[in-house]
Amino acid sequence: MKKIITLSVLILLTSIATSQIRVGNAVVPYKVTFEGEELTLNGAGVRKVLGVETYSGGLYTVNKYSDDRKVLDADESMAIRLVINSKKVTNKRMVKVFRKGFDDAMFGNTQSLDERIDKFLELFGSSTQINDFFDLVYIKGKGVRTYKNGEEIGYIEGRDFKYALFKIWLGNEPACQLIKGGMLGHNG
Repeated sequence: MKKIITLSVLILLTSIATSQIRVGNAVVPYKVTFEGEELTLNGAGVRKVLGVETYSGGLYTVNKYSDDRKVLDADESMAIRLVINSKKVTNKRMVKVFRKGFDDAMFGNTQSLDERIDKFLELFGSSTQINDFFDLVYIKGKGVRTYKNGEEIGYIEGRDFKYALFKIWLGNEPACQLIKGGMLGHNG
């Protein structure tokens, strides 16, 4: 009996340590670690266009958040993971959507960030495929490290850049209201 209990506890701990969550067609981990800091999935959602899932997005944080302003204003490490769910999401479309997202997030006033935005958009020059994932990781007090499929592809400094980037999904006019609500743990 002791062996069965020990085995059951071991299986439970293993499943918790490697737990993943399905978000639409994507599977995302419950926890991620960047620069030695563990972040937990705050929430996630799916972007659909004409009934087709285009991508899934998840917000990873140290603390639990339900208020978009607190996420945007926080100077703590956090990440957004985007998982490509459709072949219609090409690198060219991503660049176009990011550019529009920055413009919307900053109400057309991106001049102070233009050089860094251009540098960021260059990171999306290679082709994308279904199940590719991008981690946009804000490192507390430093800036945003971008990863594609777990490999770092670039770094943009500044908390102001993080604010504008995260505002694309968490601002007043988000790229997708369903993903914003999901990231903040709101239903529907």
